[in-house]
Parts: sequence; C-alpha cells; structure tokens
Amino acid sequence: MADFATGVEVALPADDDLVAALLDLAVPHEDFNELVATRAGLLADPELRALFEQAVRALVAGIGTVEQHLEVPPLPAASGPVGRWFHVYVFIAARPFVLAYHRSLGIPADVSRRTLADLGRHLAVHRRRRGTGGLLALHWPKLHFRGELYQLGRLQFQRSSVLERAATSAAEQGLAYRPQDPALALHIPDFHGPLTPAACDESLRLAGEFFPRHFPTERYRLAVCGSWLLDPQLGEYLPEHSNIIRFQRRFHLDTESSERTCDDTAAIGFVFGDPDLPAESLPRDTTLQRAIGDHLRAGRHWHVRTGWFEL
Repeated sequence: MADFATGVEVALPADDDLVAALLDLAVPHEDFNELVATRAGLLADPELRALFEQAVRALVAGIGTVEQHLEVPPLPAASGPVGRWFHVYVFIAARPFVLAYHRSLGIPADVSRRTLADLGRHLAVHRRRRGTGGLLALHWPKLHFRGELYQLGRLQFQRSSVLERAATSAAEQGLAYRPQDPALALHIPDFHGPLTPAACDESLRLAGEFFPRHFPTERYRLAVCGSWLLDPQLGEYLPEHSNIIRFQRRFHLDTESSERTCDDTAAIGFVFGDPDLPAESLPRDTTLQRAIGDHLRAGRHWHVRTGWFEL
C-alpha cells in the first residue's frame, strides 16, 4: 500500500454519498448537517484543500504499517467549522483505501465496518465533553485507518510490539519475550456495554482466529494493556465479582510502572466524560463513580498500569 503515497487521487464524497459514508462510520446524526455543509468550504479554499490532500496521502501511505509515527497537527481556531471537521474529512477520504487493504487480506466486511465505526464513537466523546461537534483524539483513528487496529467483539486489538517493561516482567515469570517482539495491544472502548468476562473471552477467541488468518506472518503470543482499569487500588472499592476486578485478574502487572504513571484524568475522563472535572464535583451515583471520586477526595491518585498475559 506504500504506492498510495504518490499519485493517489484524493476524493471526498458529496451529498448522498457523503451521508452514506457518515452512516457507515457511525457518525452521530446531529453532526451530519454541519459536515455536509462545511465540505464545500474546505474544498473551495486552495490552501486548506492542498493541506487536506497532503494529509490524506500521508495517512494512506502508511496503510499496512505498524507503529510508524504520523504527525496530526490541529488547525487553528480561526479555521472555524472547517478546522473542527478537517481531520474527520481526512479519515472519510482515506476510508476507500483502507477498505481495499482489508479486502486484499480477506478481512470480513462486518469487521471493517465495526472497526472504522470507532470514528463515530470518538465524535460522540467530543460532543459529550465539549457540547459541540469535532474530534478530540486526532491521532487515535489513524490506527484504524492504517490497518493497525481492529474491533473484535467487546475489545479492540492493535498490531503492536512487546514493551520493554512488559518483557522484563515476563522474564521474571521465566518467559523469554524480547522488546519489539509482536504483541497485541488491548484497548477497552467506552459506549460498548459492560466489560463482562464472557464478552472478553469471546473477543479473545475472535482475535485468536482473526490474526493467524489475516496476518499469518505475524505471530502474536502476548497481549499487553496499559490502562487505569488495571490499577490494583480499584480492588479497595469494587467487589470481587465486579467486571473490572475480573478483567484485572487476566494480567500480570509491570511493577516498575507503579510509581511512574500517576494519571487521575484518565479515570475521570472515562467514568465521568470530562477529564478536567474537579474531584469535589464528581457524582457518586454508581459504585465506580464513588470509587473514583472518593479516592481523589481523600488526596490519593489513580495510575495507568501496564499488564500482560500470554495468548
């Protein structure tokens, strides 16, 4: 797919075709009208159009690659609605190319649709947090649109490699994994229902079939995850049978990261929708909400922890 880097014809669907693409990408319906109306302004501005085409070609050139850095600069606020939607248009224009890549690997259409529909979820996250349309995590959807990440059931799986600290932790268990060995990075998206053991088991079963079939030269023996959900302090507040605690039990934790990954905003953002909310104002309606807020109000902190397990 590297041939897409030069000479690729960049096209942005219009009218009904644009609406159809938005539906396939699970874009919230309240964003449709502005996206359709703003498209003409993007293409009519020679400077913005050139930047747009450059961004699409850069994204498409990396399809099929793993862990190559891709700069995703935000546009200035003066760009108005075009700036807020610019990167969404880039992903829409790249969609036919990543779908072609999926088809070349025999990836089922339903996996492609559910994977790329994560773009719509991120637009919903933006609206929940900011009250307007737009995209907060500009870099995140590039994993989906370059063929690095796939939605398989409840979990997302990213073609990645073993982190050095995970390799060190595995060595302590007598396992020989080297940094840069292939690994699947697990991600837990919100707006996808409860994180039940059965749902996780099914996702892992699907991944166990998916990657050997569609990426036979990449042997994934280790799963890694970095998340606030792996913070053992949650065990002080949640019952043993809770989904989160049972999810934690799947992993060996990297002990070296325990003091280096303080991140209260990760827990606040996922549980309450806005990472900037002050601890004093956090609701206490659910067990998890009380756990996150009471912990912070007691002057303590949450940590993003790294865990791993063998597949």
